[in-house]
Amino acid sequence: MSELHEWRANKNEYFAMDRNAPLTAEQQAVFRGLQYYPERADLVFRVTPEVFDDLETVEMQTSTGHTALYTRWAQVRFEVGGQAAALTVFRDPTMGHLFLPFADVNAGGETYGAGRYLEPVFFDDGRLQVDFNYAYNPYCAYNDQWSCPIPPPENRLDVAIEAGEMTWESGH
Repeated sequence: MSELHEWRANKNEYFAMDRNAPLTAEQQAVFRGLQYYPERADLVFRVTPEVFDDLETVEMQTSTGHTALYTRWAQVRFEVGGQAAALTVFRDPTMGHLFLPFADVNAGGETYGAGRYLEPVFFDDGRLQVDFNYAYNPYCAYNDQWSCPIPPPENRLDVAIEAGEMTWESGH
């Protein structure tokens, strides 16, 4: 089993069994697993982050109307299907974790309407791995009791990212 398939299987098990998962008990009772695009090697990027000179803290709107604070850290550039694309990577100001919220042209159709998340990983050489196969829906996609940051306008892509988690339908 590949690392990606193991990650997906573990997530399905967590969603199905764990009382801390975002699903209600009723949703867990009929849960059959999440839907994913097939793995795409061409949507895995090793990129050099272009760190911003002015690391500003921004308020990101959430699904419940609140805001969450993030540091606007760097921009990453890549190409999808011959089309140039760029996204802003944020950092959690407290823990320092990287956070890449984004929405693609499939948002609201094949993918969750508000967008998806990704957590880039550092390589020893300072570059980042941006692997869209690990793109996932925020917890508010499953249960509106969760408050989730909404990808800002600068992270809305004009291309389809046909990798990672797809729209979830209750009980699927």
